[in-house]
Formats: sequence, structure tokens, C-alpha cells
Amino acid sequence: MSRTWVVVPMYNEGSVVGDVVKGLLYEFSHVVCIDDGSTDGSSQIARTAGATVVDHPVNLGQGAALQTGLSFALRDPATTEILTFDADGQHRVTDARAMVARIQSGEAEVVLGSRFLDRRTKVSSLKRLVLRVAAIQSRWATGMALTDAHNGLRAFNAATAAQIFLTQNRMAHASELVHQLSELKPRWVEHPVEIIYTDYSKTKGQSLLNSVNILTDLLFR
Repeated sequence: MSRTWVVVPMYNEGSVVGDVVKGLLYEFSHVVCIDDGSTDGSSQIARTAGATVVDHPVNLGQGAALQTGLSFALRDPATTEILTFDADGQHRVTDARAMVARIQSGEAEVVLGSRFLDRRTKVSSLKRLVLRVAAIQSRWATGMALTDAHNGLRAFNAATAAQIFLTQNRMAHASELVHQLSELKPRWVEHPVEIIYTDYSKTKGQSLLNSVNILTDLLFR
């Protein structure tokens, strides 16, 4: 029997995280949200929707939230896979289910989402350029021929997840994770996923802000 834990880092996502959790629970029975110091009630909303919630009393950053989630999921001795999933509604549960299935079939130990393996995702020219540069830099630095090095939808088997130790709390955690995978050398594949840039995420400015954060990570990490 396999048991997949879904790790959802969240920070002030109260208006959307309830629906995200409910959508996940249609496919996955074990969902843990890491509330990274939210002040908008995200924690209680996620609990009411059916998720387990672990609270950071102060905001530490997405990397720290992901590491807390990995550590929590690995405390369950029945865990066989861990999936990371964003709280803002940009990921599709159907993509996540297909990624986990590739691990369960024995095809791979790590499955990394890529928005550039098909044409479903509509990406601005600036963001596409930044992400392409990030993927090229990642390939030079690690030897992993990724097409999308900064995608938050990822699946790991438990054995690989247990060897990941993120120390970069904020955006640099994405590059740190790829570096660690390059050293661990698991069997990995990329999987086509759709990123849905909603009015909500655009209102929060995540698309442009993430592009700036990625560039900062590449230049100053």
C-alpha cells in the first residue's frame, strides 16, 4: 500500500487555500499545510477544509516551510511518496496525480513539474525569459537538463525525500534543491504541468515578483 503526503506551504492564502485543500483531498488522503506565519486566518481555513496544519509562529520563507513539511511527512512510517503543491491555486491536481503515479509505477524516484513541455501554460515574455535563463544556469551548475528549474510541483519517493535538507529559507531553496538532487542522483523525469495564472495571483503580483526573486537568486546566491 502506498501513502502519499501532499506538502502545501502557505503564507496569507486564506481566500484560496480552502478550495486548494478540498481539491487535493479528492485525490490524496493526507495533506499537510505549513502555515508560515500567516496573519489572515489561513491556518484555520486549511484545518476546516480538512488538512493537517503545522504552524510557523513567524514567517520564515517558502524553503523553510517546505523543509518543515518534508520532515513532518517523513515522521509517518507509512509514507511512500511526498508531493509539494502551491497554496495559491496555480497547480492542477490531475497533474499532481499523474506525477505520483510515475513514481508508484517504478519509472522514477523524483518527478519534477515543467510548464514548458507542452503549450497549456500561458507565460509572459519576461517570465519565460527568466525561467529559461534559470534552467540554463541550473544545467551548467548541476548537469541536470531541466526545462523548468523553478516549478513548485514536485514528487519524491520517501527514500529520496529523506535525504533532502533545505537550508535556504527563501527563493534560493529552489536552486539548492536541484543541487542536492544532482548530488543524490535519483532516477528523475520531468512531467508536463499547467500553471494557471489566476486573477488572484496576478493581483498579488506573484508572477513579476517571482521573476525578480529568481534573478536575484541567480545573481547573488
